[in-house]
Amino acid sequence: MKKISTARTFRFLIILLLISSLTGCIYWIRAYQTYLQLSDFDRYFVVQDDKVFALHFNHPILYNSDLVSLSKLQPSSISTISNGTRWRYTFRKVDAQQKLITPGLTFFFDIDFNRDNRVSSWYFSPLFLQIAPPKFLEVSLRSLAGGAIDKEKKQLHANADSITKISAKLPQKATVIAQLGTPIEIKTEAEQEIYIYNFLLDTHDIEAGYEDRALSVVKLTFDKSSHELIRMAGRFAGLKISINYRKFLVDTNDNAAD
Repeated sequence: MKKISTARTFRFLIILLLISSLTGCIYWIRAYQTYLQLSDFDRYFVVQDDKVFALHFNHPILYNSDLVSLSKLQPSSISTISNGTRWRYTFRKVDAQQKLITPGLTFFFDIDFNRDNRVSSWYFSPLFLQIAPPKFLEVSLRSLAGGAIDKEKKQLHANADSITKISAKLPQKATVIAQLGTPIEIKTEAEQEIYIYNFLLDTHDIEAGYEDRALSVVKLTFDKSSHELIRMAGRFAGLKISINYRKFLVDTNDNAAD
């Protein structure tokens, strides 16, 4: 057993050294270490789904400075909490010219850091949960374990086949549109419609060359016949999220298009 443990440790160190040499940045090593925790999800994370939806980190690794280095973006606001600080990322709905919509519409992410400035919790606002329902959000987070890593694009692709599928109702288009309002564009395809929304992160001091990251283009795909929301995709503060909801449902076609 000792030999096996030593071999695994050695392979892990080699992987970390390779990532470090490719990126030259220690924060990518901490990001990869956090990714490895996903393989033992219930040991390292706790999902809260009562009055709010949150992901709590049992053994935090990432620092607040790592988030800025990874996203190239500053939070909208920083406040003090009992055991550390809270960073809020506020996204405001804008039109095609990136001008604020009236009346205003916003959603947010709150990220808590402990006294060591490490990520301890991640909270999702109610409006975001309209397009990423809690059950689907949790299962999508769990599916990241064993996902494929694209080193060139620095993306992590979920592995829906690695988790237990769920029984849940997909959001209806009428309900979602009632919350988000009119999209800036609607693309019509043979069997689906894609509603496109623009949200702009309320931020400051954006690093040169990364100005486009402040804009979140959210694409919601609805099935024409059932009017169900079947996919959500967008980039939020540099974090790309894409969830194909049908892939997480029991008794569905696992080969549904991405």
